[in-house]
Amino acid sequence: MPKPYTLTSNDLIKAAQKAKAKAYAPYSKFKVGAALLAKSGKVYTGCNVENASYGLTCCAERNAVFQAVGRRERNFTAIAIVSDSPEPTAPCGACRQVLNEFAPEMEVIMAGAKGRVKTRRLKELLPDSFGPKSLKNK
Repeated sequence: MPKPYTLTSNDLIKAAQKAKAKAYAPYSKFKVGAALLAKSGKVYTGCNVENASYGLTCCAERNAVFQAVGRRERNFTAIAIVSDSPEPTAPCGACRQVLNEFAPEMEVIMAGAKGRVKTRRLKELLPDSFGPKSLKNK
């Protein structure tokens, strides 16, 4: 019987790069792509979408999460994030909080344009986080 196909970090990075190509970033020129791996094995991608009213911009990571949640996925194991920055780009605070809602243990794979990759657990990027468990302690 053949082994099931397993996605690697490189597979996620490639999916995030494809998503980055779709980004709408006319103001910052800072394009970002994300690829979110669900426990089901499905990958959901997102790109940043800017707005002339800067506060309404939505990051690639959140767009990937929203794509997945809209398809009834709630359990995630990893996310890859790529940008044109030479160094790996970490998710912003808002994205960290949204990711934490679903998977505080997830692996965050950050890839820079020059091939450097940095990997962290989300809980390392958002220590002492507020999340669903916090509301159970009221």
